[in-house]
Amino acid sequence: MNISAFYDSPMTDEERRDRLYKGDIFIFSPSPATRQLIALAGEMLTSGFAPYDPREIHKHKTPEEVAGILATLKPRFIHHPDCKKLIPAIMEEHGVEVDKLYFDVPRMRSAYPSDFLTSGIAYAFDAHRDTWYSAPMCQQNWWIPIYPLHPDNSMGFYPRHFEEGVDNNSEIYNYYEWNEKSRGSAAQHIKTDTRPQPKAQQDIEKVTVRFLPPPGGIVLFSGAQLHETVPNLAGVARYSIDFRTVHYDDVLARRGAPNVDSRCTGTTMRDYMNARDMSPLPEEVVRLYDDGTEVRGGVLVFGDRLVEAR
Repeated sequence: MNISAFYDSPMTDEERRDRLYKGDIFIFSPSPATRQLIALAGEMLTSGFAPYDPREIHKHKTPEEVAGILATLKPRFIHHPDCKKLIPAIMEEHGVEVDKLYFDVPRMRSAYPSDFLTSGIAYAFDAHRDTWYSAPMCQQNWWIPIYPLHPDNSMGFYPRHFEEGVDNNSEIYNYYEWNEKSRGSAAQHIKTDTRPQPKAQQDIEKVTVRFLPPPGGIVLFSGAQLHETVPNLAGVARYSIDFRTVHYDDVLARRGAPNVDSRCTGTTMRDYMNARDMSPLPEEVVRLYDDGTEVRGGVLVFGDRLVEAR
């Protein structure tokens, strides 16, 4: 199959989603809203790691100290009120109808030199699809670097595997169990990460495509794309922001990328908020994605939040 990369494409959001579900990737230049978002993140990083450059913090602090700082810094960013304003603004800048757009909270990611901190709160993801982690096939990933990228501290894609399955153990992953047992312990995993996570169970040819937009630029791709955290050999830390979106029409129609190898259970659908009024996806729509694992003792549980008693 042929995979295309589009740069600052003028196509409509509906056309773009159709191309994303076929495996194409979109790259966008920085915009006013993305510049504001990375400025917010950059200020928080600078403050959190002062007086040191966040990109060289591994030269000044231990992995345990950095993990402790990130354990406070990353949740502060996730829940910062400006994030919920800036993400809808980014969507509008890219022609998305915000009334039908649902997004999850933005994450700040960190990738340190491969001999420093690669577990837990700074987990370096091996080749994976987000759909191995209970994401829907209509999920779109928006990835934004905060500082300049280097080929050896970026993200790598395996486009040939978009329609070619990979042997994996995604059947071990249930989203509700992850929220209940594993999400909150990330900062405790320093040297190794023992939490059960989906991984490829075959050798994959280490030939990746790496996109290097400037700070505030965007790499937009399907959650079904096989991608990885590139082992950081650049000598400086990489910090980025990502968030995920779904379009209401596609959620309702069960439209999305092909599922070639995902066997996880549960769904992330209850993560998403409407870009206009921050309301969750209607429960009757989410139930289209339920598989029975959401019910524990007659109670529907999402993370630490009771959604509905049954």
